[in-house]
Amino acid sequence: MKLPRPVTHVIFDLDGLLLDTERYYTEATQQIVGRFGKRFDWSIKSNMMGRPAIEAARYLVQALDLPVAPEQYLKQRETVLKELMPLAEPMPGAEEITRALHDAGVSQAIATSSERWMFELKVQRHRDWLRRFDAVVVGDDSRLWAGKPAPDIFLLAAGELGADPASCLVVEDAPAGVQAAHAAGMQAVAVPYPGMDPERLAQAELLLDSLTQITPADLGF
Repeated sequence: MKLPRPVTHVIFDLDGLLLDTERYYTEATQQIVGRFGKRFDWSIKSNMMGRPAIEAARYLVQALDLPVAPEQYLKQRETVLKELMPLAEPMPGAEEITRALHDAGVSQAIATSSERWMFELKVQRHRDWLRRFDAVVVGDDSRLWAGKPAPDIFLLAAGELGADPASCLVVEDAPAGVQAAHAAGMQAVAVPYPGMDPERLAQAELLLDSLTQITPADLGF
C-alpha cells in the first residue's frame, strides 16, 4: 500500500465516505420513482454519486424516463431527506482515520457536492468530530463554476488549505470524485460504498474496501 508520490494534505468527500448517507438517498429516491413503477438501482445510482444535485436529477429523470421535471424530483426528495439525514452515522473507520491524521498534524478538508443546508443537516450530531477539519467546501459555494467530475471543488479546497494541488490526496467513494481529483492533478484513494462495482473506481491510486484498512503511516505521515 503505497502512493506514487508524497502527499501533504488530505481532502475527503462526505457522502458514503465519512457519513453513511447514501442509504437515505437511495430510500428517498426509490420512494419517488416507485410511484411510476421504476426501480432505482446501482446501474443508475453509480452515475449520480458525487455530482451536483441538479445534474444527478437530470440524469435520473432521463435514465428512467420519469414524468417529472428534475426540479420536481428534488423538491419531493428534499421532504424525505430532511427527516432522514440528521440520523446519518459515520462510515466504518471514518472517525478513526481522520482523528489520527489530525493528531499527526495533517491538514484536512471536506469537499462535498451537498448544498450548505443539506450539509448542516447531515453533520449536526457530529460537529465535535468535524472540528478536526481545517476547511469545508460545499457544492453551492459561489466560487465554484462546475461540480464533480470537474476539478473545481478540489482545487478550491486545496486553496483553502494553502496547499499545492499536486501534494493533495483525495479520498472518495464515487467515480465522478476520482475523476475530479485526477483533473485537479491530485492522487486519489477510493473506498467504494457497499454495492458499488469496485471496477468503476479502478483508476484510483489506491482502492480499499473500507477506511478501517488505512493509517496515517500508510499515506506517508
